[in-house]
Amino acid sequence: MSDMLALSARRIFDGESWHEDAALVVRGGAVEGIVARHEIPAGADIVEAGDMLAPGFVDLQVNGGGGVMLNDHHDVEGIETICRAHAPFGTTALLPTLITDMPDVTAAVVAAGIAAARSKVPGFAGLHLEGPHLSIARKGAHDPRLIRPMTDMDLALLMAAKKELPTLLTTVAPESVTPQQVAALAGAGIVVSLGHTDATYATARAYAEAGATKVTHLFNAMSQIGNREPGMVGAALAIGTIHAGLIADGVHVHPANIANAVRAKAGPGRICLVTDAMATIGTDMTTFELNGRTIYRKDGRLTLEDGTLAGADLDMISAVRFMHRTIGLDLGEALRMASLYPAQAIGKTDRLGSFTRGAAADIVALSEKLDVSGVWIGGERVFQA
Repeated sequence: MSDMLALSARRIFDGESWHEDAALVVRGGAVEGIVARHEIPAGADIVEAGDMLAPGFVDLQVNGGGGVMLNDHHDVEGIETICRAHAPFGTTALLPTLITDMPDVTAAVVAAGIAAARSKVPGFAGLHLEGPHLSIARKGAHDPRLIRPMTDMDLALLMAAKKELPTLLTTVAPESVTPQQVAALAGAGIVVSLGHTDATYATARAYAEAGATKVTHLFNAMSQIGNREPGMVGAALAIGTIHAGLIADGVHVHPANIANAVRAKAGPGRICLVTDAMATIGTDMTTFELNGRTIYRKDGRLTLEDGTLAGADLDMISAVRFMHRTIGLDLGEALRMASLYPAQAIGKTDRLGSFTRGAAADIVALSEKLDVSGVWIGGERVFQA
């Protein structure tokens, strides 16, 4: 068996442009390049991959999957289950996400993440800690009893964790975190995202200047655009360096607002598709627990008993289809929102989000109907339809 693999397809999207009737050449788990079919190197193992190949999807907000929530299964096995559950939907790199919880749970998740990184769990790209330093006024499904200001101890834990993790992203609100703390986090290499906040435009801009570079689930759980006060949404759209996560399921955000946001975000900060997925992905479960409260699954929605949205019943290929078919986005741009732009948001474009030479051979094979037919992580096939 050769150490070189050539995946042949009718079209290959490299993260920027399309290649017709070509092959993606992989060696040692990394991308070698894209060649015409007749230029496939001698000795390569050839795989006929079908209609389309694209860079594997990068999801920066994944609370659970495969029947598991990170909040309840804060160990390597739980992280493995979540990563494995999302692979059939094209996600090859993700950040398991902890929803606001107790300090001991946060510490356990950090320890599990470090162990997962050392074990090289396929698909594990780091951690996202969503809370507990949020605004109670914009808590969403987060338990208000667990929301609290950031302390020096919290800051020290995050900064120490970053030294052991490939990526650490944290969602915070100005109501609970100071600009000085944001600057310290960013200086340590932590990706700081603003979310679950009632921040004004001026406050949001000040926190972006302090080092925040992202916004968590744009439009949801944040101050909205007003005629004289643009709020957090207005700041996210106006500040060019801010990357904005977006839940594209037709439930969390109206399609007209999504279309407006796409037009507004021209870069370098872009819109990144996120699933905000919960335990339901890859299962037929209809209920599960979060912080002792029941979450109900019905008609594509996940809600608390009072109807509050609680994460999303969404996978990444469905988000890509929604952006392409419902919003009318060019397929290449929809794919970038699921791969290249998230990689840019966490500073990992050398390995993720494109088929540049030396990048990880994280690959999704798609049919013309945008069904996932195969997935490879580091050149190893992890799913075949």
